[in-house]
Amino acid sequence: MAVADKSIDPRLLKCAREEFLKKGFPKAELKVICENAGITTGAVYKRYKGKEDLFCATVAQIADMLTAFCDSRSSVDLKALTDEQLYDSWIMTYDTMIPIYKMVYPQRESFILLTQKSAGTRYEDFNHEFVNKMCCAYEQYYLETVRRGLAQEGLTREELHTLLSSFWTCICEPIVHDLGWDKVEEHCHVICRFFNWKDVIMLKKGNTDNV
Repeated sequence: MAVADKSIDPRLLKCAREEFLKKGFPKAELKVICENAGITTGAVYKRYKGKEDLFCATVAQIADMLTAFCDSRSSVDLKALTDEQLYDSWIMTYDTMIPIYKMVYPQRESFILLTQKSAGTRYEDFNHEFVNKMCCAYEQYYLETVRRGLAQEGLTREELHTLLSSFWTCICEPIVHDLGWDKVEEHCHVICRFFNWKDVIMLKKGNTDNV
């Protein structure tokens, strides 16, 4: 019984990433990917259904990681938080922001493919869907903050979605433009100053007896 050549897979994915980064999904050529990887198209079809399936294989890991990251931030039992903890959750700091960059930076090529070059694949709406997930999470935090009298009521879901779309774009920028890690860290500090959620929701300290 023939043993599958496992050395093909990393070489194939590397060449696929390079071709997709250069041309985007629609214009990328499976033939070129195969030539660069030194394999036949038959070897590709033994592993993937076609070009889209191959593209998705290059971004699936980072997409899953981002989704899990968002889910972990939205699975908190908000009613169990003290007023102080809820207040602090709205204060952006380097320490709360840098984890997403530490996760994304080592996979920046796959991140760029996912967020910028996935048109025509099942991941083409990833940015919109991710912002929607963020919006659902932030809305729950906001409603709980308002319920406790720690924030001003009136921020609509539509406005929150608009702000979070801008927030997500801002997060993506240093990775999309291939900035070095030192610039990413600097950008992280700037984001924390620029997106002042405290003023957006008119956040105020709660009763000190409940913190």
